[in-house]
Amino acid sequence: MKIKLILAASIMGAASLAVLPPPAVGQDNEVRVGYMSGFPGGRGIYARDMRDGFLLALDHLGGKLGGLPAKVIIGDTQHKPDVGRQVMDKFIKKDKVHFVAGITWSNVLAAVYKQALKNKTFLISTNAGWSGMDGKHCNPYFFRSSWNNDATPEAMGMLFQKELSDVYLLSANYQAGKDMLKGFLRHYKGKVVGRTLYKLGNSDWAAELSKIRAAKAKAVFAFAPGGMGISLIKQFNAGGLNKSMKLYTVFAVDWMTLPAFGKEAIGNIHTSFWDADSNNPANVRFKRDWVNKYKRNASMFGVQGYDAALLIDLGIRGASGNLKDHDSIRAAMRTANIDSPRGGFIFNNNHSPIQNYYKREVIAGPDGKPKIVTRGAVFRGHKDAYHKECKMNW
Repeated sequence: MKIKLILAASIMGAASLAVLPPPAVGQDNEVRVGYMSGFPGGRGIYARDMRDGFLLALDHLGGKLGGLPAKVIIGDTQHKPDVGRQVMDKFIKKDKVHFVAGITWSNVLAAVYKQALKNKTFLISTNAGWSGMDGKHCNPYFFRSSWNNDATPEAMGMLFQKELSDVYLLSANYQAGKDMLKGFLRHYKGKVVGRTLYKLGNSDWAAELSKIRAAKAKAVFAFAPGGMGISLIKQFNAGGLNKSMKLYTVFAVDWMTLPAFGKEAIGNIHTSFWDADSNNPANVRFKRDWVNKYKRNASMFGVQGYDAALLIDLGIRGASGNLKDHDSIRAAMRTANIDSPRGGFIFNNNHSPIQNYYKREVIAGPDGKPKIVTRGAVFRGHKDAYHKECKMNW
């Protein structure tokens, strides 16, 4: 079984692997997927796991999507909106892709979505949860295999509402970071003792931690993805704040990042749509084959990439392999009839998943090493807050 995997020549000069000439117009004997995300640095671990989840699904599908040979062209946005536009332009004009998947960051999604949708190219976000795509910018060619930015912190806000007060809010100063706070406050109505929007990419938390200490918070809610979360939690503990308050996070601690934290993560509480402890057959297979293939822990980001490939496969099968039959592709994808590791979910009218969200905690396992356990569902069948603004009806 072979999958044609191409690392697209980076606009910014990164090395390339066997960039093939563009296919002839109308040549639809293979499925071409442009997979774009930001791979460099600590923030790139999300892109890596989403890509690897997509490729694992292709393994499970025998290297085909909807029964057709699959070619996946990888494009690196380098976390930059302007580079993302150039990658998308290449996918559409040169590579003539049928689908675009990936995208880690909301600011990149906001920069590139019009290019794909204007061209009537299906775009599946495997991570970026910019709320605009769920409301007024929803589109028949846009789907999510992840979540809306607000949803995961909404679950955390519900937890705080039930269990805590006197919270300090800490988030990154860009679109997703602002969405995270908006989502949290949609369900948490208690006392907020302070808030800080930090610069994206921050690694020195002395100033922020000083403010938190001075505010005499009882708990901290933080959105600090990638390497930012690792440095934040370690400095939070080193400064002794973990002795007087708890740090609750979204998109910082996961099975993917747990090795980097080590025992520093013990006690962390976070929320996620993926119940890694679930024994549903698709989840058991996903985790087993992930570890066998990649020799590391599976993650929720891997699930997001995995399900994107399954959705594309579903759509093409629904059109009996006719890549020009967009209506049939869309109708099949809308059923969400896939064997997802997360379990069953359905799409709302805006093509955003209606799904469960879980409380998860890092504890010390029998061997003393940290492990993540699920503590039950916070939401079941949760709908995003923007679907009523979407004018699609189906």
